[in-house]
Amino acid sequence: MDEETRTAAEEKKDTETRDTDKKGAETRDTETSQNRVPGDRTFRGRMSQDPASRNVMAGESHGTRSADRVPARLIGAIIATGSLAFIGILTETVMTVLFPQLMREFSVDTSTVQWITTIYLLAVAVTMPLSSYLKRRFRLRTIFVAAVALAVLGSLMMIIVHSFALLIVARVIQGMGSGIATPLMMNIILEQSPRSKIGRLMGVGSLVITVAPAIGPTVGGAVASVLPWRAIYVVVIPVMLVSLIVGLVCIDQKAPTEDAHLNPLQFLTVLLALVSLVFAVNQTGIAVSAAVSGHRSVSDSVLAGTSWVVGVASLLAFGFISRHGFSQLLRISILRDRVVLLHMLTYMIMPMVTIGFGYVITNVAQLSLGTTSFVAGSLVLPGALVGSLCAPLGGWLYDRFGAVRPILYSFAVAAIGPLLLLIFSMHLTPLMIGGFYFIFALGYSIGSANVMTSALSDVPAEFTADGNAIFNTAFQFGGAAGTTLCATILAVAQSGAGAVSSASFRHATAVGGAWTFAVMLLICVVGWLNLQRAFRLRRTRELALR
Repeated sequence: MDEETRTAAEEKKDTETRDTDKKGAETRDTETSQNRVPGDRTFRGRMSQDPASRNVMAGESHGTRSADRVPARLIGAIIATGSLAFIGILTETVMTVLFPQLMREFSVDTSTVQWITTIYLLAVAVTMPLSSYLKRRFRLRTIFVAAVALAVLGSLMMIIVHSFALLIVARVIQGMGSGIATPLMMNIILEQSPRSKIGRLMGVGSLVITVAPAIGPTVGGAVASVLPWRAIYVVVIPVMLVSLIVGLVCIDQKAPTEDAHLNPLQFLTVLLALVSLVFAVNQTGIAVSAAVSGHRSVSDSVLAGTSWVVGVASLLAFGFISRHGFSQLLRISILRDRVVLLHMLTYMIMPMVTIGFGYVITNVAQLSLGTTSFVAGSLVLPGALVGSLCAPLGGWLYDRFGAVRPILYSFAVAAIGPLLLLIFSMHLTPLMIGGFYFIFALGYSIGSANVMTSALSDVPAEFTADGNAIFNTAFQFGGAAGTTLCATILAVAQSGAGAVSSASFRHATAVGGAWTFAVMLLICVVGWLNLQRAFRLRRTRELALR
């Protein structure tokens, strides 16, 4: 019996030793995986899985919640933050149709008035990288109240100020509010939704983001045709105050806050890079316009060159700081993966076309074809609205066929829009503009949402928040640069063309529109080639891992 007892004890000890070794190996594997960065070949096979499979795995771990209903307080929180995000994005695009009227009221030219939209997009782009830090550091209600306060303050300033400079300040404040509200809505959905309902609720969030810019120009044109343009902001303030009350009642804090710290130097470099690069594009246009009109200014050229140098240097400094130490703002190591980088580049340049269309169409329609602001704003409504409603179709195609065909085919269709606008640029009618834009919006909306989804399927889970911030910031920067680029091209074409209402000015605007459509077509082609290259690299990688 003593020998048997001794043998049993030894076997038990051996079993415990093996279990301990196994747990230690699992711990080491976990620690190793957390220290790797995207682009490491160890991750590539696992991270190239279809996103739907990862959702299934997540759903299995939350099987007990599969039948959960969405809590009423969560619905209220989504409505509150969604309303604020909707108004923020609406006021982003509502001003584009009002540019001719604002040019007359404030005595500014085309290249100057576009800063009303550009500075707003820049403010949003600069604020969005802070979303991850703000969520970790502050309570959700505090963040929400700050977003409402900024949005209301900016709207009040838009109502009462009569200086173009103060108008720009108001737009910066509004943009900061929108840059906080939109990620907040998505964070609440991702963190608090029952797993079985998260897809539908994310769809609601995406619908808010896509419908608002679709109806923005139409709302602006409709209001301006019967009321002063400032009435737009008189209407939205009560809506924001109601959303504040609902948010204070319904927003819950599920995750504890952290003692997170912000790297101020990194934030300063990304701020300086974004502002300087967009300003460089705009100042280059001013310098070129002056040269074309025979009034070449050395100061404009020097300012443009300085802006380019500062912007590029700041961008390099941001990359250096991010690579040489852990960043609490953004971990850009995911861009070492060329597949992710190529996706991101396309995600950044395509908004130059989408946001630029809102500017070019409304201005060409009014300044070249002589339509009213209401008609000009209505031209983008069918395409933008139907396109936004087709975004879920793109997600279904992605789940059904993968990333390659839905994205490449839809982007190829999108390129037909600017191609037709370029071909018929000197003989356009309002109906043709609306129809050709409809083609672009339909193709782009089906494929665009899948670009980030496809890219983040190659990113480890712990880097997903950084990927979201990087892609959203790139999107906003692209939109800001696109508005500036389109305004610059039109300003160069209109330079020295005479009075705004003259036949020569209308012809010059049509020529500027043709140049802009050519640039848009080029951007679409470059974006398509980037994605094709990314998919080829991914395919080669998958074959190498088999």
